[in-house]
Amino acid sequence: MKTPALFASLLCAMTISVQAPAQTYPTKPIELIVPYPAGGGTDVLGRAFAQAATKHLAQPLIVINKPGAAGAIGWADVINNKPDGYKIVLLATDLMTQPNMGLTKITYEDFTPIARLNYDPAGLTVRADAPWNTVEEFLAAARTKVLSVGNAGNGSTWHLSAAAIEDKTGVKFNHIPFTGAAPASLALLGGHIDAITVSAAEVYTYTSTGKLKTLAVMSDQRIKGFENVPTLKERNIDISMGTWRGLAVNKATPPEIVEVLRAATVKIANEPSLLEALDRQNMGYAYADGDGFRTVMAKDHAAYRALITKLGLKQ
Repeated sequence: MKTPALFASLLCAMTISVQAPAQTYPTKPIELIVPYPAGGGTDVLGRAFAQAATKHLAQPLIVINKPGAAGAIGWADVINNKPDGYKIVLLATDLMTQPNMGLTKITYEDFTPIARLNYDPAGLTVRADAPWNTVEEFLAAARTKVLSVGNAGNGSTWHLSAAAIEDKTGVKFNHIPFTGAAPASLALLGGHIDAITVSAAEVYTYTSTGKLKTLAVMSDQRIKGFENVPTLKERNIDISMGTWRGLAVNKATPPEIVEVLRAATVKIANEPSLLEALDRQNMGYAYADGDGFRTVMAKDHAAYRALITKLGLKQ
C-alpha cells in the first residue's frame, strides 16, 4: 500500500532534480570568454554586453580575454571545461574559417548557440599619410611591389578578406597575422605594415580622428560612419565579407540553463546601454535567436569551405 506514495515521492524528487539547474542558475559569476585581445570589436561588444547584463542576470558576467590562434584558444577553453553554463563564449566568424583551413578541429557544432548580436563588414584600411587615397591606387602599388597586409591571425575572417582581394584582382600580399584586430591596427599606426583588412568598425576610432583612412568596405552598400567610403563592389570588385559576433556555450550544457541564458539575452540585447555602445563604435546590430544563429553558422561554414577550397588555403 505504501508503494504508490513512495513512487510519487521519488517522482517528485526527480522533478525537483531536473528543474534545479534552471531554478538556481546562476549562483556564482559567469565567465564571458572573449577569444581576442582587449580593444577589438569583439572585446568592445563583450564588455558592453556584460555591463548591460547586470539588470537581467542574478550574477555578474566577468569578461576574460583569451586571445590566440584566431580565436581557437578561447573556444577550447569553453569546450574543454565543465558544461555548466558558467563559461560563455563570444564567437566570431573565424569559427567558420579556422576548421575549414585545417587549423583546428573545433567547429560550430561543438557549441550551443545563444544568440547572434552583431555583424560588421570588412574594410581595407591604411595610414592617413599613406600615398594611396583610393583602392585602385593601392592595388596599382601592390602590382609593383609586395605590400604587407595585417589580419587577426592565419585563417581568420580578415585573412580571408585579403585573400579574396588577391583572388579577384590578381595581386599578391604579404599576409601578417596578429592575435586580433586591435594589435593589427596598432601595428599599422606604428608603420610596421602597409594595410589591414579588419572590420570598418574596429578602426572607426582611428579613422574618425584622422590617424587612419579606409579605402573601401566589403559590403553591399555603404555603411554608417563611412558614408564617403566606397564599397569594393562600386569599384567592380565583387566581394562582400565581414564578421558576425554571437554568444554560445558548450554543446553539452543542460537545455534548462541554455533557456535561462537565451531568455536573458533577448532582454540584454535591447538594453539602451548596449545599443549605445554599438552605435558609438559604428558596430552593426544584428540580433538572431539561438535557432537563427545556428542557421547562420551552418550556412557560413559551407560558404567558407567553398571559398577556402577555391583559394587553395587549406593547410
